[in-house]
Amino acid sequence: MKLKSEEEIFEIAKEIYNVLDEKDAIDIKVLNMKNTPLLVDYFIIATGNSDTHLNALKESVVEKFKEKNHDLLYYDKDKGYEWLIVDGGSIIVHLFTEKAREFYDLEGLWNEAEEIKI
Repeated sequence: MKLKSEEEIFEIAKEIYNVLDEKDAIDIKVLNMKNTPLLVDYFIIATGNSDTHLNALKESVVEKFKEKNHDLLYYDKDKGYEWLIVDGGSIIVHLFTEKAREFYDLEGLWNEAEEIKI
């Protein structure tokens, strides 16, 4: 697959944000990770209200990556987890239960990353 420009990657991140918002994800945050030691442009973090909701969010994100012909390096295929990851290389989506999001506190861990308002 051809490499995408920064603008294209940002547009995909915005579309993923919108998909999560349409599916009633809770407290969606987009973190600009470009100035961190990680090789990723954006973290998108959201909370689901149940196992079924988390899986619906995950499936919607996977579909959006595929629709945009964006590389999918990894995503959790099982159910019953409190933290699901969809790794699109330059964009990594973290989907949590409320309890797990509070426990792992990615926003606190990466507090030097700028939050982008979409």
